[in-house]
Amino acid sequence: MLKLAKEYYNAINLTEKSRLDSLHLALAVHHGMDYLISWNLVHISGARPRKIVEQINHSYNIITPIICTPEELLEEQL
Repeated sequence: MLKLAKEYYNAINLTEKSRLDSLHLALAVHHGMDYLISWNLVHISGARPRKIVEQINHSYNIITPIICTPEELLEEQL
C-alpha cells in the first residue's frame, strides 16, 4: 500500500504538504472501497489525478474506486 501511495505521489507530482493525499488514495484502493469522496479537486478528485490513478491501478490490475466530489455522487444517485 505504501508503494502504491508513493507511486501516486510521484505520478501526480504532489507537493510534500500534500503527501497524505496519495496515502488517502492508496488506502481507498487497498481496502476495496467502491467510492472515494473528496472536495480536493487538485490532488484527488480532479480529472488529472483520477486519470493517473486509473492508469497506475490498471497497470497493476487493481480496481479503482469511483473518485468524485460529494456533489457528483448526489447527481449520480438521482
